[in-house]
Amino acid sequence: MKLTDILSEKFIQLGLEAKSKNDLIEKMLMLVAPHPSIIDKTKLRSDVLKREKEMSTGIGKNVALPHAKTSAVSAPVLAVATLKKEIDFAAIDGEPVSLVFLLATPEQMLTQHLKLLSRISRVVSAETTREKMVKAATPEEVFALFVEEEKSFPEI
Repeated sequence: MKLTDILSEKFIQLGLEAKSKNDLIEKMLMLVAPHPSIIDKTKLRSDVLKREKEMSTGIGKNVALPHAKTSAVSAPVLAVATLKKEIDFAAIDGEPVSLVFLLATPEQMLTQHLKLLSRISRVVSAETTREKMVKAATPEEVFALFVEEEKSFPEI
């Protein structure tokens, strides 16, 4: 499974406006709300916020990765957004966030969940890739970056 297997342009938003970390998470949840794999939106929200309370998912390098293993989804759900203006997300490096990913996987997919988190981290590890995502003009451009980056990755 590649990120491009679970991501579509419908769930990529460019120039998202958010006032705070919580506002950003709420807007990401609204972005994925129409996803066909979401069984229970209220539980998904609760599980993502619960995970965030345990430890910030601001992974550094201007990237946030709120996520949850949850019974609220029947299959992996992924959304990506670039922010109009950077916000504080209590990231591990103290830097503000300009790129955010929301990942939710079924509870029984623990190994897949960890591999998908790792794959997202790997894709955004290159500064040039992050810059291209933030500067992208269309969701299709962002999706194409994932396709290009994942060409050399093994299947998971």
